[in-house]
Amino acid sequence: MTDSVKSPEDCETMADVRAGVDALDRELMRLIAVRFGYMRAAARIKPERGAVRDERRKAEVIENVRRDAREAQLPEDALGEIWDALVETSIAYEMVEWDRLRH
Repeated sequence: MTDSVKSPEDCETMADVRAGVDALDRELMRLIAVRFGYMRAAARIKPERGAVRDERRKAEVIENVRRDAREAQLPEDALGEIWDALVETSIAYEMVEWDRLRH
């Protein structure tokens, strides 16, 4: 984050908290855009539409997040649900891109 945004520990007002959350949301959006770039690459690389959905990989990604959350003492169930939605959204995006590249 930027120098003008305080760390959570240094926040003294709700304005400080909101500024930090807003900055973090912008950074998350930037990272999600990068993730979707990888989905575009996957759509380009995968030879068959059926290869877009890989349940084994989805389970692996979510289990990795749950493990990392557990180790960081974060709510693993909630983060697992967030990543499930992220992965499903990514799969849907990749399907659209796969179709777009071939039609």
